[in-house]
Amino acid sequence: MGLPTILFLAVISLSFLALNCYANGTFSALQNSLLVTSSPKAGQVLKAGEKNITVTWSFNKTFPAGTDSAYKTVKVKLCYAPISQENRPWRKTKDELNKDRTCQHKIVSRPYSPSTNTFTWTIERDIPSATYFVRAYVFDTKDKEVAYGQATDAAKKTNLFEVEAITGRHASLDIASVCFSVFAVVSLAGFFYLEKRKGKTSK
Repeated sequence: MGLPTILFLAVISLSFLALNCYANGTFSALQNSLLVTSSPKAGQVLKAGEKNITVTWSFNKTFPAGTDSAYKTVKVKLCYAPISQENRPWRKTKDELNKDRTCQHKIVSRPYSPSTNTFTWTIERDIPSATYFVRAYVFDTKDKEVAYGQATDAAKKTNLFEVEAITGRHASLDIASVCFSVFAVVSLAGFFYLEKRKGKTSK
């Protein structure tokens, strides 16, 4: 075998290796092997800091036995729907997972189990107003994404729900403000009353 042939085969091998490495880092290369459901109904509006989301996931048994042999961890995330990504490049979906900004809000991380898993999450107070769906990523022992599942078909925009962010002052702050105002008025009135009494007794 001549040197040109060896070099040609080496280049081909490296090319396949590079493509394989790239594919392993893309969303399109992941197995859609988790069944995921979430409690919000399509179009439902949930208030941040108050409402809960219950997420359930399990291995899709229509896949061959042993498919999940490398599965180690499941990370469930709250993801922006396409409508809430428009004109917002910091939320854009990218096939390259290290550049993807679809799912920025962590719900829970759990060791992988093929059986049914359930977790109830209170929507955090800093979650912005947007339309969302839930997705679960599966990681291997090297902490690389190898599979996923989601509670909706994001492309068809079905079963999406909304989160209403906290705006303005919280009710407890308003109550505290009123209490301090009343205390200040009472203290001021008491001060003037005492000063007036002192003035009378000094005469």
